Amino acid sequence: MSHTIVVQASPTIPASEQPVEIVERKGRGHPDTICDAVAERISIALSHAYVKRFGRILHYNIDKGLLVAGQVECRLGGGRVREPMRLIIGDRATVQVGRSRVPVAKIAEDAAREWFRGNLRRLDADRHVRYQVELKPTSAELGAIFQARQGPLVANDTSAAVGYAPLTPTERLVLDLEAYVNGPLFQSEFPEACEDVKVMALRIERELRLTVAMPLWAGAIRSEAAYFESKARLLRAIRAYVHGRPQGGTRVRVTFNALDRRGQGLEGMYLSLLGTSAEQGDSGQIGRGNRVCGVIALNRPMSGEAAAGKNPVSHVGKIYNVLAHELAGRIHREVAGVREVTVWLCSTIGRRIDRPAVAAAQVSLAQSMTLDRVRAPVARIIREGLEGIGPFCEALAAGKYAVW
Repeated sequence: MSHTIVVQASPTIPASEQPVEIVERKGRGHPDTICDAVAERISIALSHAYVKRFGRILHYNIDKGLLVAGQVECRLGGGRVREPMRLIIGDRATVQVGRSRVPVAKIAEDAAREWFRGNLRRLDADRHVRYQVELKPTSAELGAIFQARQGPLVANDTSAAVGYAPLTPTERLVLDLEAYVNGPLFQSEFPEACEDVKVMALRIERELRLTVAMPLWAGAIRSEAAYFESKARLLRAIRAYVHGRPQGGTRVRVTFNALDRRGQGLEGMYLSLLGTSAEQGDSGQIGRGNRVCGVIALNRPMSGEAAAGKNPVSHVGKIYNVLAHELAGRIHREVAGVREVTVWLCSTIGRRIDRPAVAAAQVSLAQSMTLDRVRAPVARIIREGLEGIGPFCEALAAGKYAVW
């Protein structure tokens, strides 16, 4: 196997020890997350269709998409949809092999509807969203990459990705808090809670400020007083969850729906008719949401590629994004003395995906540990990850790894 593996000491202190840390998580009802999640659902569906019909995954990239905000009339106690949202899904996909055609547009639309039905309980996938599929036939040059062959495919782009481990306590809290608020128990206890959750964390030294934004369902709120009573109950539950976690001495302050103002009527309350701000307030786009580790961590190096919707067997913008995090996690778990690790993978177009131009790891070590003692086991884990890239890509195609 011909590639370069580099293991070196990290030039920075671990993110958890830096004096300022900023972390964000966009929940499943956020317009950007919707775009990522739908694109990935389409990717999984297309991969399955290609394998079922041709025995292998063919060329596609469903990584260009826009959710155009609709228009609603939202009022206390309910409202109505005046103009539905529009989901535009585009880029390229193989539509025909010989005389056999693939109903790409139908597969994409069906997968999108299925995601909406399973994740936004107040949105009607047939009435509240219009679907515009703009998937054009793939180019001959890229399509040739997917002709039947033995072993891993070649990269369809020259690209780079980065992953890291472990998550800092702030990153983990942001990730877990959104999962809690969007979880079935919380949503059952507070039926007025909507899915469009956004959590922003700002840590300065040992003080953590959490800002949570989440609209309340207009159908359950009959008055301004009811809104603020419900908001107070939700805030108590969120604070109880946050303060019930070990914070290592960090002081935590929680703010919920910071723009609210009593006495301002509808203008002073964050209400939603369908559970997402895409109903009226905000459009969404693939690649603007969470990274594959689940958060947007501004202290960390970030990949420029949108992983969601990309081809899972040749597009390194997806494969290396996820693999870099998986390798970093394994290095941190298995190599004693590694406090934090960052892994970079860089491809060359036309070169096998298991043979990157470089695979580099930067490690922050415990005081008693030396780089010479960890270099070999770190390199071994990277090598094993690349050797197992075939089964890894199969699992990626089946949706076994989260990308948002």
